[in-house]
Order: sequence, then C-alpha cells, then structure tokens
Amino acid sequence: MDFQGIHDRLRACNAPGLLGIDLPRGPDPKDKKDKGRAGDPFVLVEPSKLASFLTVCRDDERLSFEMLIDLSAVDPAKEDPNFWVVVSLLSVQRKHRLQIKCVLPKSQASLPSTVPVYRASQWHERECAEMFGIRFEGHPDPRNILLPDDWVGHPMRKDYEFPKEYHGISCE
Repeated sequence: MDFQGIHDRLRACNAPGLLGIDLPRGPDPKDKKDKGRAGDPFVLVEPSKLASFLTVCRDDERLSFEMLIDLSAVDPAKEDPNFWVVVSLLSVQRKHRLQIKCVLPKSQASLPSTVPVYRASQWHERECAEMFGIRFEGHPDPRNILLPDDWVGHPMRKDYEFPKEYHGISCE
C-alpha cells in the first residue's frame, strides 16, 4: 500500500489523534530561506493520542504494522517552541512503511508511553528522555541508558551548553 492508501485507511478507521499529513515539497521561489522539505511523507498525530494511534496501526488487518523500527525526536531550532517526536513503523507482511510525526511543545514535553503497544519502543523512549528531556508517562523503566545518573541537561537539545568539566575531568 502506498502512503496515500495508508492515510485513507487511517481516516476510514477514525484513527485517534490523526491530524493530517506532511508531504515533501520543493523550495518556495519567493522565499530565499525556504529550502523545501525532502524525505518521506509523514502523518501528523496529536502527541497525547500517539499510543492509541499506534494500536490502530498495529491491529488493523489492512495496515498490520507489526514492527516499530524507530522512535526518536528532533529539536528543529533553539528558538523553536516545539520538538518533533518521530516514529517509524514497518509491516513485513504488507510490505509498507509509515512515518509518524508528533509536534510536542518544549514547555510540556510529555506524552504517554508507547511501550504497551510496541515493546521495542522501551529503549527508544529512554534515549529520548535522556537526550531531549521528553517524559514518557507510564514508561516501565525510565532509567538512563547512555548518560550517568547525575548528568545535568539534555545534550541533543539545541539550547544545551556542554559542561566544561564533569567530576573533575575536562570535557573540552
């Protein structure tokens, strides 16, 4: 199934939280700073409904997304008020993929955990929590996996300032 077919099926299923789509596009010739957007098309989903949306993607017979292959985040710019939480799904049976994007306010960087839907998201959510400071409510094991427990800040945020020293060791 192609992207348009998947989007049509999600609309027909009344998938919770489905807001729209984000398609690749060329640059705007009137705006010199606009570079366009390359890459895959995305479905846009309300962050608070992400787990419910993923349940539909997994359980609908015509979609059958049996694998979560990635869950990550993007901090587009220091002055941007939002993160993008990006999820990639794969259906081996149906031979199609789906990219999902949630726009999450940095001031309220929290959304429900998707671990009950896809167990594979457990490590991905832990990494997002450490690197971006996004809380996944209901996550079964929110310990750090990459940084020491006493690390201050979230290194993948655009506003992060790397420390000059950590426990007496120079970081420069």
